Amino acid sequence: MGEKIMIEWSLYLKIFTGLFAIINPLGAIPIYISLLGDEQKAERKRHLRITALTVFCVLTFVLFTGEAVLHFFSVSLESFKIAGGLLIMLMAFSMLQAKQPGSKHTREERLEAQEKESVAVVPLAIPLLAGPGAISFVIMYSSLHQTFNHKLIIFLILLIISSIIYILFYIGPAVTKFLGKTGINIFTRIMGLFIAAIGVELITSSLIEIFHRI
Repeated sequence: MGEKIMIEWSLYLKIFTGLFAIINPLGAIPIYISLLGDEQKAERKRHLRITALTVFCVLTFVLFTGEAVLHFFSVSLESFKIAGGLLIMLMAFSMLQAKQPGSKHTREERLEAQEKESVAVVPLAIPLLAGPGAISFVIMYSSLHQTFNHKLIIFLILLIISSIIYILFYIGPAVTKFLGKTGINIFTRIMGLFIAAIGVELITSSLIEIFHRI
């Protein structure tokens, strides 16, 4: 019994660290500063609340509806996990070079965002933070168990990560000053290595399930 509990909590720790690595709020701080860094403190706090809340709402919506969407389009979970694993690996390769993945935020979107009055929802929340990688990750791991407790724990994980996003962005200038560009790049590379391993695991486990079914 104790071993089973340890296995379950190691799974949720993996979900938390994996999703945090994919969202990579620390690596997104320089982009946040370039978009909102010159705003007044009260206005910046309002935008940060909107950003964190949007990330939480989008991923929570996916948590409870993702499987239904897959069934609607007649996509098997194994096929989706392979596609998600490939997407995560592409993101990982970009992060290993200390770059923001193209699936999150293109140069054109960034230039367009600088002309907008508010960028809290697009592109900060979507797709910079709650992008295709994070959405795929939530769908894949929420489908591992169909119990209410499983969904509830992932829901709490999303709440914690959204709170961390708010805190990190709020103290973003101080974090950037403390770590510097090099420190943030090192962290991004470490997160990239971690999610590359997750991508490989998703692909291999899905292929094994397909072969066993055949």
